[in-house]
Amino acid sequence: MQTISTTIEGDIATIRLQRGRANAINQLLISELTQAILELKANEQVRGVMLTGQGEFFSAGLDLIEIYEYNEIKVLDFWRDFDRLLRLMVAFPKPLVNAITGHCEAGGTLFTLCADYRVMAEGPYRIGLNEVEIGIVIPETIYHLYSFALGRNKAYQYLLDGKMHSPQEALSNGLVQAVVPLAEVEQVALTKLKGYLKFSTRVWAQSKLNFRNALLMRLRTDFQTSFEPTFKQWWTEESRTHFRHLAERLKGGKQG
Repeated sequence: MQTISTTIEGDIATIRLQRGRANAINQLLISELTQAILELKANEQVRGVMLTGQGEFFSAGLDLIEIYEYNEIKVLDFWRDFDRLLRLMVAFPKPLVNAITGHCEAGGTLFTLCADYRVMAEGPYRIGLNEVEIGIVIPETIYHLYSFALGRNKAYQYLLDGKMHSPQEALSNGLVQAVVPLAEVEQVALTKLKGYLKFSTRVWAQSKLNFRNALLMRLRTDFQTSFEPTFKQWWTEESRTHFRHLAERLKGGKQG
């Protein structure tokens, strides 16, 4: 694996995003994370999973520098694979907790929304979905995923505002369940995960899926129908110009 690492200790697996400093999401990261989720689902030894980042980033979201260069077929494949990964993570029957080690933006926030429990580092970090701000039309399925955590009214307003939350705001709004010092994030997440593992595996898993059934039904919307407005806007002159400027600014930041 080039963009993630997976370690197993006893009955707990840890997936760590490790694609550069910011863990920006590209096609390879999506593919490798999907493979890891499927393997851990099938691994009978593993009863729970922690997903985390590195340094002061969980993930800065999509790698717009790379994705801007994708052609129409590759962009379609990217969004289709991203959509599949989110559905796999939402339907993951084992306990899945997130140790959010700092900034968690856009696509990174989508990963965390699939978890059963989210622990975030305190500090000058931000978490949220700012797709509208960066020029991406948000599919309806993303609204359903966000509203599962925040409620419909807050999700509606925050998505249209492109709101990014501080850790304390995220805690108050239910976007995360705990905020602790960065050095304690993973341990607190592991403690919560071990608490889940005290329960009957079968009872816990079936209860989780029962609670998520309505959400899963909404996420199973026809992909082409759900994402068509996103694709149409992606290739407009307005969006291409905007993405190009963003990519150039990000390149400048990497070089600086």
